Parts: sequence; structure tokens; C-alpha cells
Amino acid sequence: MRANFNTFRRCHSIFRRACHVILVVLCFLHLFNMLPVASAQRAYPDALRRDIERARDKVYPAVVNILAVTRYFSEGRAQRSPSGGSGVIVTPQGHVLTNYHVAGNSTRITCSLTTGETLEATVVAHDPLTDLSILKLRAAPKRRFPYATLGNSDALKVGEYVLAMGNPLMLSSSATLGIVSNTRRVFTDFTQTEIEEIELDEGESTGLLTRWIQHDALILPGNSGGPLVSLSGEVVGINELGGSGMGFAIPSNLARQVLQQVLKTGRIQRGWLGVTVLPVEKLGRKTGVLVSSIFPGSPAQKAGIQPGDIILSIDGKATNARFFEEIPLFYQKMASLPVGKKITIRLLRGGKQRTVTAVTAQWERSRGDEEEFREAGITAQDITRAMVVARKLATQQGVLVTGVRPGYPFDSARPNLKRSDIITSVNGVATPNLTALRKAIGIAVKNGGEAIVHFRRGEEHLVTVAKLSTPPPDTMGGELAKPWLGVKTQVVTPDIAKAVGAQEARGFRITEVYPWTEAGKAGLRTGDIILAVNDTELEASRPQDADELRRIIEDMSVGEQVELTILRSGKTQKVSVTLEETPASGEDVRRVRQKEFEFVVRDITMLDRMENRWNRDQQGVLVVECTMGGWANLAGLRADDLILSINGLPVADTHAFEQVMARVVRERPKVTRIFLRRDGRTHFVFIEPDWAKLLP
Repeated sequence: MRANFNTFRRCHSIFRRACHVILVVLCFLHLFNMLPVASAQRAYPDALRRDIERARDKVYPAVVNILAVTRYFSEGRAQRSPSGGSGVIVTPQGHVLTNYHVAGNSTRITCSLTTGETLEATVVAHDPLTDLSILKLRAAPKRRFPYATLGNSDALKVGEYVLAMGNPLMLSSSATLGIVSNTRRVFTDFTQTEIEEIELDEGESTGLLTRWIQHDALILPGNSGGPLVSLSGEVVGINELGGSGMGFAIPSNLARQVLQQVLKTGRIQRGWLGVTVLPVEKLGRKTGVLVSSIFPGSPAQKAGIQPGDIILSIDGKATNARFFEEIPLFYQKMASLPVGKKITIRLLRGGKQRTVTAVTAQWERSRGDEEEFREAGITAQDITRAMVVARKLATQQGVLVTGVRPGYPFDSARPNLKRSDIITSVNGVATPNLTALRKAIGIAVKNGGEAIVHFRRGEEHLVTVAKLSTPPPDTMGGELAKPWLGVKTQVVTPDIAKAVGAQEARGFRITEVYPWTEAGKAGLRTGDIILAVNDTELEASRPQDADELRRIIEDMSVGEQVELTILRSGKTQKVSVTLEETPASGEDVRRVRQKEFEFVVRDITMLDRMENRWNRDQQGVLVVECTMGGWANLAGLRADDLILSINGLPVADTHAFEQVMARVVRERPKVTRIFLRRDGRTHFVFIEPDWAKLLP
């Protein structure tokens, strides 16, 4: 998560100065024996210890450590990475409260209980506006879980002890102690003219509704989503941010509102008026809120509300925000209004009061859903009202292209699609959202793959034609047949000749004789110097002559007998060798691209077996490419792994690999088990894809 680093830097500076002052005061008190007497010190820690133990026993069993597979979009494709965080069970049925920035955009979530038991969890609801997510542990229907009670965060006081529990730095089931340092923290810009939101994801942010609980119980990356606990053993906050010795938690009362609505309706729904407001303190007022902007097309604009108006009341209830700390309460009040409710707003404009009416709309997420379209090679996103304003888009009608995969159909089309284009139709079918685009592309594929795409680029209306087929071939490779001697050599330069005691020699010194070759059978050895081939003396004596022997051999035929004149132990002798076919290189053999898990394998060659010291009959397929962010990469498959079997089925070569993987794709097992050879040992890799996101 990208937090507001400027704010944290300022907070950090203030905190350091405060610590310095406290340290000086403590030293002063110590010097003049003004600290409490030792007997009082002994009694106090014992009481604190008992309170900590009591709070721990109440909440600790409900703490969960979260591991998630997070999906993100980059370069026109969906990619994945592992992530971690914390959570707390808040119902006996196993509902878990955590942060949206922990569980959002996840394709798989696993929760570990403090007992060590691990359970998968499903998402019940996400609420980016408060950075909260509600999960549900998968378990038998009648199972009851230990759960923590949500306390009253409004009753917290500055200086009160709190515990932070969770999974810091993936160090599971940890707890730290601190005190509350502020109960209604909001972040403003440096000039204190507006509230600064915290960016959670591209276009998604939080902070408008939240007055964070600031505390100094140590929290680190991984604590996000874990409970902040009072010494009475109640959850008073959900930890969200931390750094420089300070932590910030979402108040439990706000979390309770989200939880109760989700448990009752299964979703989050909030009323929206479409205004941005500021406190009135700088106007010399104590009541009302100042309207600073109006969202185009919003209920507020339709009602005639203008920037500069002061909202005095809504439906007869006073609306006051004198300071920034009271602004989130105004937005909370707006959000609590039912969608579609007709409300009466009393305003102050130009010194005169007036009354307007407005109908609330649904508070939309800032960021639209995003998906990958593999057939086209793009990622695209639904366009929200907020995106139209923030990105200065020409229209909300269409889907926004967020990435184009190089070499794929929408990149190969002329003109090609680019990031930030807006696709408005495919083959005459309007595409106002991702669902419509998915359907239109599916129809185009079934009808031969041609897609006539209309799209907007700024103010331009463009059209292009794309062929919907994946350009990189699934298989590739060929064969070459050239004669080969079966040895590695080095040129015998004058220095080498002198070093090996053969000062007049020219030619090639054998540095390696490949096993299982005709050269080995003929008796060639490492250290032999090849002086002549079929009585033709070799002239090689310079490094640049290194290809001379290879060219001579390649001018002959596979199966031909060649007579070598060699120098061994100071004596010359003749050795006859049958030339054999040059072993295929890694570039020559058949390759197969596995589309769902995103990796490429090839057949192994005799050279592979020789150079890796494998047996001559070693079988398998060699991984040569593992796309970053793909499921195989996420599971830990690596280039140079030799795959021996998949789900217990042997994989002798790329043809067998294709058959086995076709079965895997057809059966969609939860876990695909790959047995492989890595370096000098064998190993297992477990691929756990989200099939729903891989297959149409």
C-alpha cells in the first residue's frame, strides 16, 4: 500500500521532538528523586500484567494470520504475487474482519488460526472506502469459532493501554503493547486546506469516513487487518497503518457499522450527495459545513447546491464541522442516508438562508473492476464517475484499456490499441462495461476471430480490425543433421604448445570427450592434440582459428570415417573416428507453451544429458521460460527445472507433456503436483490456479 509518506514524515518529526522532550523530563525527575517509590512500581506492573493476560486470553484465540494470492494487472495481462496480513474472527460462524488492502484483489485467501489450523476463506464483502473486508472461514456449517467482541471505540481515551495482535513481518500470532496517543486522527495537507486520502490501489483510496486511532503499540507490515485490543479484552480498532513508531487503527465503531450492514444485506450500500466539504473555522463560524466542490451530474448539482454554500442542516438535523476532525462525521452522515431518499437541505448563501431538496444516489467505488482479455491481449476496466473526473476522460460509455500485451491481437492491429483508449464497440456491439466486452469478444472468436473495434483516444474516434488469435505459437522447433566429432577443443597457440611441452605443434588440444560418443569409443582422451585430419595438417595457432576443426568436420558426412593424427605423451599416432550426427541444441528441439500456467518447456537433448550428468536415458521436459506473475511462477517453478511427472503421470517429452496438461485443464484439479529435478536433487512444485479466472 502506498501510504501518505509526506504526512508520515511530518508525524515522525513531531514524534521525535516529543520523545526528546519526554526524555529530558524523565532525566530531570530521576536526578531529583522525583520518580515514584520502588514499592509502588512493583504493585503497578503486576496489575498491568494481569490486565494484559486477561485481554490476551479473550482476543488472542480469535486472531488469524492471512496469506493471500493477490492479482494485479500489468503490461496487458493479469499477474499474481503472494501477500500477507492479519485479521480477527468476530462471529462464532467464522466471519473475519481485515483490511481491504490485505484481502482485496485476491484470488485465494488462507487463514491460519493461533492453534496452527489452516482454513481457506471466501470474501463476503470488500469496502475500500473504509479499507475493510469481511471474510468467511470455510468450515462445517455447525462449527463454532472463538471470536472477539467489538468494543466501543468512542470510549477510548488518550493514554489508555492497548494491545496490537497479528502477523508482523509474517511472524505469526504476535502481540505488542502501547498506549493510545490520539483518538480522532485525520491527515491533512501541509497547508491544512484539505483532508488527504490514502491511496490503496490505482484509483482506490480511503480516509474520508475515518478518524483513525493513533497508538504506539508496535505494528509492522503484516499487522494490517489485525485487532487493536483494549485491556478489557475488546477489539477497539482494526490496525491499518504503521511506521516510525506510530500505528493507526480503524475505529471499531466504524468497523461494526460495516460488519452489521454486510451481515444483514450481504453488501455495502451508501448514500451519496456529490459534495466535497471543508470545516468552517477559518470563516469564523462554529456551525455548518462549507461546500468546496460539486461533482458534475451529482444529486447536489441537480439540487442547485453551489461551492461556497454552507450546509446548515439535512432533514432538520444540524450539520456542523468546525474542525477537520469533524469532517469524517459529516461524510458518515451522508453515507448513512438510504439510496434514493429525498432529503431537505438548509443552506446559507450570500448571508441568506434557503432550502433545497435532493435525491441521494449510490456511493460508487472510485475504481472500476478490471479484467484480462487473453484472446485480445489487453486488460480493461469499467469506468466509474470518479474516474471520469480524475482522469479527465471523454466519456463513461465504454471500457478503459489499462494495458496492451506486446505481440497480441490488439497490439498487432493497425492502428493498435493503447493504454487509456476507451473501447466503445466490437463488431457493432456496444461495450459499455466489461461484461459486454467479454460477450462481444466471445462472439467474435466463435465467428472466425475478426474483430472490428471502435474506440476513443482523447477526442478521436478510431476504428481498427484485429485477428483474435494468440500470436506466439504453442509449439516450435526443428531438426538439423550435421557431422560431429564428439569432443571439445582449444587452439594450440604457441604459449599453449610450450606449456604442454609440444613447442612445434599446431592444431587443437582436446579439453573434453563427451560420454557415449564415437570419439570416446575410438579412444580419444583429454589432452590429446589433433595435428591433422585425413593427413591434412591443421594450421590453427591463433585464438581466431577456433572454428577451423569444426568447419573441416562439417564438410564431411554423418557416418564417415575420419583419421586423426594426434600427439599423445610426445608421440604421434593415428585414431579413426566415425562421425556422428551433431546433437540437437536447445534451440533446435520442440517447445511447448503452457497457456494457463504460463510457462514454456522443451525436449531435452543429448547435450543436456551430458552437461547435467544425467543418465543417457533420462526423460522429461526442461522449463525454459516461466512468465513473471503467472501461476507457475507464483508456485515456484523455475527455468532449468526438469519436469519428470505431473500429478503422478510421467512426462517423457513435449508430446506427453501436452497430453498430461490437456487432462489437467479438462479436470481442473485444485492442486497440480509437478515432480521435477532441480540441480542435483528432486523436488515438488504445487500449482494452485484460480480456474474461474483462467477459463471462460
